[in-house]
Amino acid sequence: MLGLDVCEFGGQVLELLWLTMCYRGLMADKEEKPVGEEEEEEEDVNLNYIPPAQKSLQEIQDLDKEDESLNKYKQTLLGAGPVVADPSIPNVQVTRLTLMCDQAPGPITMDLHGDLDALKKKSFTMKEGVDYRVKIHFKVNRDIVAGLKYVHLTYRKGLRVDKAVYMVGSYGPRAEEHEFMTPVEEAPKGMMVRGSYHIKSYFTDDDKTDHLSWEWNLAIKKDWDQ
Repeated sequence: MLGLDVCEFGGQVLELLWLTMCYRGLMADKEEKPVGEEEEEEEDVNLNYIPPAQKSLQEIQDLDKEDESLNKYKQTLLGAGPVVADPSIPNVQVTRLTLMCDQAPGPITMDLHGDLDALKKKSFTMKEGVDYRVKIHFKVNRDIVAGLKYVHLTYRKGLRVDKAVYMVGSYGPRAEEHEFMTPVEEAPKGMMVRGSYHIKSYFTDDDKTDHLSWEWNLAIKKDWDQ
């Protein structure tokens, strides 16, 4: 990676703000607990840690409202409020996934707004040995979402041959789509690895919420137009 871009930096700062809010809650709980209880429960806490309850966007915006500088900071990171108020619309919407490769003859993009059952039957082609990255576009509509991750499981002839987990980060709501790009990877090469692969993709988070699951196929070939 050449360094953090603006989106990545904003995501990390947003995550830091989120952890700060959680830390304040933990310290408040600690002050209320008798000293004896803290020593007796230390081992249980280490073994059965439960993260603090997630605060809504409104709760974070209402916190320390008298602090003008903090309010301006939160306004920059979180915006004025929820982008979509309708509770029937998912908080996180994954819109498309693209395999980014400079050597490809055209874009390799899957529309995740469309028919996911049809996508399951579609196959995309990639030339063996090329460098590529996965780019994901998604929206956050109402509340901050913590610990987003993209997972994909790769199968060949019914057997799982690979599992990849990409930590996407924490994001707040905004009108524009967020983008996430994985590090550069090299496609497998050689006669033994050419062929068709079935991939199961998941976009989830720390709470194991299934924001979107879909399946697709990738053919590794000797050349693009084979």
